[in-house]
Amino acid sequence: MEELYDQYRALLFTLAYQLTGSASDAEDAVQDVFVKVCDVQIERLTEPKAYLCKVVTNHCLNQRQSARKRREVYVGPWLPEPIATPEADTLETTIVRRDLLSYGMLVLLERLTPTERTVFVLREALGFDYPEIAELIGKREANCRKLLSRARSKMGISEDEAVAAEAVEWDWISRFLTSLEQGNVDHILSMLTEDVLLIADGGGKATAFKRPVHTRDLVARVLLDRFHGRRSDHRENFQFEAAPLNGETGIVIRSGDEILAAIILQLRGGKLARMYAVRNPDKLARL
Repeated sequence: MEELYDQYRALLFTLAYQLTGSASDAEDAVQDVFVKVCDVQIERLTEPKAYLCKVVTNHCLNQRQSARKRREVYVGPWLPEPIATPEADTLETTIVRRDLLSYGMLVLLERLTPTERTVFVLREALGFDYPEIAELIGKREANCRKLLSRARSKMGISEDEAVAAEAVEWDWISRFLTSLEQGNVDHILSMLTEDVLLIADGGGKATAFKRPVHTRDLVARVLLDRFHGRRSDHRENFQFEAAPLNGETGIVIRSGDEILAAIILQLRGGKLARMYAVRNPDKLARL
């Protein structure tokens, strides 16, 4: 059982995290599954990967019901919990980074039904074949193909469009932060798409916009106001740091030892299209 745990823990966590959008829920799911598996005779586990993935998937599908109720009373927009994905060359971190959808994709997954989300994650993130997916969720292969097509349509992704995110280099982030520091409005506007969107998640526990901020002019004005207002209050201990978040280059904002926010950017054609700012302290604890 220890060998199974060591071999499949990272895979199962990656699966559960993308099905729930919560690292804490994913960790609970993996632990609960292995507790249950301890009662299964080891000789019955002829295909442990398929069996464990199926149990985790079912656990997460059941979990989505209670998660939906929690989000009905959630204050402001809900964003997935960001996770650290360091570049350390270990088997576990390699598995997580390799099988992880971009953060922007995790946000789009919230548009899907639990079953559509499951099919999308199994296929697009983990690379399962349709017969495997059909076996895991108890549906026909043809139905799984339809579910994936429907999921892509809801997420605004065409049938032949890749789901990989455009890379965000620290050099781009550094130039963007420098423009904010200098208050260079024209340069900031030139780095934003016309339909740029800023979404902040405070969960009622930290200051954050209760609605997404739309349009290039408004987003630029909001960023400048927040940046310079906060900088003047905490200039001596307010730091921006590059951080590997969800397999991408993100930004962690600190005041002393306290993490105030985790920010993940999504580019389109070299310009900022989406900014996701997580401020809920519960979602920053693991960073």
